[in-house]
Amino acid sequence: MVYQIKPYSYEQAKKLNVEIRPSTRKDKKIDVYKDKKYICSIGDIHYYYYDYPTYIQNNGLTYANERRKLYKIRHNKDRNVKNSSGYYADKIFW
Repeated sequence: MVYQIKPYSYEQAKKLNVEIRPSTRKDKKIDVYKDKKYICSIGDIHYYYYDYPTYIQNNGLTYANERRKLYKIRHNKDRNVKNSSGYYADKIFW
């Protein structure tokens, strides 16, 4: 299954001044680049690991906001480490 990058993720990446492309790794969704240099791969490709725009599309905004809240609680340690995989996953997907 190939992950289709959502417009939301492109907008978030633009705010962070990074470029995103479909991942070259089979188990990841997106590769993140800054100044054409590879930074990290983010997002598990497996069907049960959705992101904020996918939850909105499939289940509606209310449910997506609840999932976003739970994600941020669950990943609080790694999502605040600047320029880490967790940081980019939080900012681009959620």
